[in-house]
Amino acid sequence: MTLPASPIVRTDNREFDFADRDFRRVCELIHQRAGIALAPAKRDMVYGRLSRRLRVLGMRSFQQYLDHLENGGDDEWQAFTNALTTNLTAFFREPHHFDKLREELQARAATATSANPLLLWSCAASTGEEPYSIAITACEAFGTLKPPVRIVATDVDTQVLATAARGVYALERVASLETDLKRRYFQRGTGPNDGQCRVVPALRELIDYRPLNLLAPRFDIGGPFTALFCRNVMIYFDKPTQRDILGRLVRHLADDGMLYTGHSENYLHAADLIQPCGRTLYRRAPGAPT
Repeated sequence: MTLPASPIVRTDNREFDFADRDFRRVCELIHQRAGIALAPAKRDMVYGRLSRRLRVLGMRSFQQYLDHLENGGDDEWQAFTNALTTNLTAFFREPHHFDKLREELQARAATATSANPLLLWSCAASTGEEPYSIAITACEAFGTLKPPVRIVATDVDTQVLATAARGVYALERVASLETDLKRRYFQRGTGPNDGQCRVVPALRELIDYRPLNLLAPRFDIGGPFTALFCRNVMIYFDKPTQRDILGRLVRHLADDGMLYTGHSENYLHAADLIQPCGRTLYRRAPGAPT
């Protein structure tokens, strides 16, 4: 006689089984896929975010979901990556960077033209606040809505890129901006769009949004870039992965270009690739790969 299986007793009142082995497996997969190193403290975050995917797919356990990923769930990999990507951003975050960018752009004003624009890259664009801040800075530096710049904005998360391309934000997202900037670069919504604003079309025309995984063996992104913003994303990678990514990034940085990094990121282990030239600012090191 076959005995019925013993019921699963959950002591944490969770909807889905989420064993230690499941968390370790998630950590391994996201590291392989996107280079993100998840700390043990992220376990509850992982459960919360991936539980939504289990519900969408009608699955009953994390083991079933992870088996699906590894056994041909190609359509789900992007959703898995999107779910575990943290997107914390704001307009003009770390404002000293944009002051410096304005100086750098103005110093090149004599050589920049619409036919030969300065190239700028936001490589972890998230929902668009950073690339739009770059675009506003360029407009202010050149005194026109059509500055001689082209901005490439990339992210591994396709959902946030779609949000960025729309350029629509809740009014509270721009509340801290100067009144003149809001008037020049944002259109306030009315009627059903009350409480929202949209960046002006001229800003959106300056930016090319593209999906990009920083773990890709090469970046088909063009360049060389006068400014390369890679801020507050490297903290999710371990040191060897950081070094690999930096080695690819500097290949796209102009000889006189500048790398803008996050305030909590330290690159002492990559002194042969980049050298500091200010607070969280770097230039190519002599002999860095090209």
